Parts: sequence; structure tokens; C-alpha cells
Amino acid sequence: LATLMADGSPQVTPVWVDVEDGYILVNTAEGRQKPRNVRRDPRVALSVADQRDPYRHVTIRGRVVEVTQEGAEAHIDRLAQKYLGKDVYPWRRPGERRGRSVERDSERCRGRQGHPQQVNEGLLQRILARLPPCQPGGQLFPA
Repeated sequence: LATLMADGSPQVTPVWVDVEDGYILVNTAEGRQKPRNVRRDPRVALSVADQRDPYRHVTIRGRVVEVTQEGAEAHIDRLAQKYLGKDVYPWRRPGERRGRSVERDSERCRGRQGHPQQVNEGLLQRILARLPPCQPGGQLFPA
């Protein structure tokens, strides 16, 4: 996920992502850079590639329409199940508050070979479903 720093430079972070009812959801801990950036400037970009076919990808530019703590704890646990195969997010810190960024109204979406396309929730879901669980040590993409 790419967000914008106060000076306009990009800040890019690998994130777990989910799609729900046409919304793209990202979960992060409050106090981190991502939520500060999107509260100041809601423009973001997200790129998700299929590991089996890197030309099969979705790249989305859009705006975050909501940052909320509502449902964020349950959401991070669902993401842990999806990406790690664990029922509970294992890296929760004492007192940590989670938040969800909700992206909608995507301005541009590009897919295979860079051709413009509508945000294709089905394609994004299929790519996300094909990502393997993280390897031991928490690496999604082993070196």
C-alpha cells in the first residue's frame, strides 16, 4: 500500500488486504504512519500480484473514505486466518488499538498488461485467495 507523507513523498508498506462488499480493507495499528498519512491525504495506491503469474495483477489508485476502529480487532483476526492460517493475530501488543482503512471510489485500476479495467472484485479475490500462507518467520514471500 502506498500512502503520501506530509512532504508528498510516497510511503510504501506491504499489507494484508481484504475485499468486503466492494470495499478494499487494510488493517493497521493506530499510531503508525499509514493511518496518519491517510487522515491527512486519503490518496492511496495498492498493487496485488498473483505469485503463480506475475502478469496477472491488480493495481488500484483511489481514496480512503473511512478510517475506523469499529470491527478492526475481528478484522485483523480474519486476516491472520487468511494469511497465516491462525485463528488469532499473533503479534498483538498490550494496549494496541487496531484500525481499518476503507478504500472506495477507485480512480484507476489496471490489470493484465496494463490495460485499464473496472475494479474487478472477483479478480482481486481470486488473486488474494491464491496467495500462500506465510512461511515460518512470518514472511509471505520467502527470500
